Amino acid sequence: MSTIKQYTSAGEAAADLTVDEAQLVLDKGAQALKDTVDAIRAGMRAGTASTLSKGEVAGSNKKPWKQKGTGNARAGFRQSPVWRGGGVAHGPHPRDFGKKVNRKVVSLAFARAFAEKVQAGDVVVVSEFSFDAPKTKLMAAFLKKIGVDRSALVLTGAPDENVFKMTRNLPRVAVMSAPEVDVYTLMRFKTVVADKAAFDALMARAARKETK
Repeated sequence: MSTIKQYTSAGEAAADLTVDEAQLVLDKGAQALKDTVDAIRAGMRAGTASTLSKGEVAGSNKKPWKQKGTGNARAGFRQSPVWRGGGVAHGPHPRDFGKKVNRKVVSLAFARAFAEKVQAGDVVVVSEFSFDAPKTKLMAAFLKKIGVDRSALVLTGAPDENVFKMTRNLPRVAVMSAPEVDVYTLMRFKTVVADKAAFDALMARAARKETK
């Protein structure tokens, strides 16, 4: 059994949650996790680097000097890659670095990533996010009160504009709804702080699927 700390909306300790590790995917999915994170990070690359080949550099095809008799090496045209200002041999061109990953692999990767978070004690559950006003200092004080002093991913069951406003200026803190979080984002942050609705949604996504 894995124990998850639970707090009230006021930041007071509540009864811990227990998760049966039989529900968690810990015996497989390591390779799926690596492949999915690699694919997500590859897709984030801009792929905009661009160089000109010798055929794309502006200039004439006139020889800089005659072939023989000058003492210089032979030269055909000034766009040659060996010349300064010439083309680039085998240089980069705009491309898409994206990789294809099957949905079942992505689902398995998410289940493994969340299971590791739960097992490591890096998941904290809050009954709900309820504040008097959408102020950053209130969220900062709340996170400090529940012992979250490192990078944190705040998850809500549904998109919450107030929680977003309260966290957008906090360093190393991000917020999103549970249905939209991906594997890479889940792994980026040390601690996951989820309200009860978000935690239930995460468990539904990550729980071990029964096989017939």
